[in-house]
Amino acid sequence: MIYFRKRKIGTVLALTSAILASSLYPTGLAGAAASATMETIQGQVTQVQSAKTSDEKIAEWNEWARDHAYRLDSIQPVKTGQEPDSFSDLEMLKPLLYDKRIVFLGESSHGVAEFNLAKTRLIQFLHQEMGYNILAFESSLSNTSLANAMVKQQLPEQTMRNSIFGVWWSKEIMPLFDYLKTSAQTEQPLILTGFDMQLQFPLLDGNWLKDKELAKLLAQTEQKLSNFSAGTDLKAYRAEKNEIIKVYKDVLQSLKSKSNQAYLQKEYPDQPKLSMLLERSLSDRIHVAREYVDLSIRAAAEMNEGKYETFFDSMEWRDQAMHDNLMWLATEVYPNEKFIVWGHNDHIRKAHSEVMGSPYPITMMGEKLSEEIKKSSYVLGLYASSGQTADNSGGLHAVEPAKPGSIEGIISATNTPYSFLDLRYQNRETGNSWMFEPRFAYSWGMISESFVPRDQYDGILMIDDVHPPQYIRSSSSGSKEQSQE
Repeated sequence: MIYFRKRKIGTVLALTSAILASSLYPTGLAGAAASATMETIQGQVTQVQSAKTSDEKIAEWNEWARDHAYRLDSIQPVKTGQEPDSFSDLEMLKPLLYDKRIVFLGESSHGVAEFNLAKTRLIQFLHQEMGYNILAFESSLSNTSLANAMVKQQLPEQTMRNSIFGVWWSKEIMPLFDYLKTSAQTEQPLILTGFDMQLQFPLLDGNWLKDKELAKLLAQTEQKLSNFSAGTDLKAYRAEKNEIIKVYKDVLQSLKSKSNQAYLQKEYPDQPKLSMLLERSLSDRIHVAREYVDLSIRAAAEMNEGKYETFFDSMEWRDQAMHDNLMWLATEVYPNEKFIVWGHNDHIRKAHSEVMGSPYPITMMGEKLSEEIKKSSYVLGLYASSGQTADNSGGLHAVEPAKPGSIEGIISATNTPYSFLDLRYQNRETGNSWMFEPRFAYSWGMISESFVPRDQYDGILMIDDVHPPQYIRSSSSGSKEQSQE
């Protein structure tokens, strides 16, 4: 059967784009383009089958899932001091991941409380039980690097605010930042980093520069670049573009100087990698100023005219940059460490361009990985089978009911709140044929997509009855005292 669906593209892009510009959700460069109003997106094919799937076949798939899925006891993060035997239900992951260097933790929506909880617990397990010491977030490399450098001195909430995009600022993710601070005091810290190249608040203020006048100029330039990237005045941007790039080049040169290296060593004595992380961040800024902001401005203007090509170009540009940053982190900065990567399902799955029904017919980060990296990675997609989810602007949406024969329908047939199913190490048989052929699932709990599950994910974690996060919208008094803004 073939399903066609028309949607307001403004809504779709707002759901699945980068980060919307608002006080709650600090802006990403693609956010301005995403908020442009457009009419409709072309009807998308979301499921293709030669004939209607029989009830008997679906019953076989459901039975197989009930027999082979692992049932998690809990998704609640573990409190410090309660670790013994707290991860017994996750032991099945050890043989699946024993030779994997990178574990990708996806999510069908950024706005699900249970995803934040479940992923935090998985991170605790991977760090404590399997030696995954690097957590790479779908957030700015500069923000995460600087926040990690201050993780011992700051309150966990301030580390959260300074490091990751606002779509994740919630009570449910706070246990992760509590854990980061606690682990920082141990001999095996969990190190926070990021792989996104977008400008993100708080913008760079240059407090790691010895030259305070240059630091002030950097802060002004950051604000200028942020303003341009959120606008549509390409002529004005191009008039100042070279001067903006020059400031970043001057800052990069100053950062590399012997005097500034000595300053960094004094100010951040236990952060020997901070300099190279900042150097990469500044190189990213130059690259962004040279190419990406042009794309972003043009995309915002063209989308008002119903043209989407440049917006798609800007999205693929971002995913290429994220890929390059992640690979640089894995090969140059932490070459001997195992990684956990946190991002949306779209960014991490292995062949996104083959997904029918996605609003974004482009190649994204996971698909760009080399075959060698894919072989040494495990990609876990997270989905919801019922409940409510929030979009990037905080709007609430009901999760569409799980259709019989859909991915949600099959895995949720286990009738348990939290079901994990491995796809990678399965041989095809009658009961699991569904994972080797196109099935449909809901991105963001409502956008129908069709894909071959085993071609996209190595495993799927299905969570029933999800809820929007409890967002942290304003700083506590303690966090304000720690604020660098």
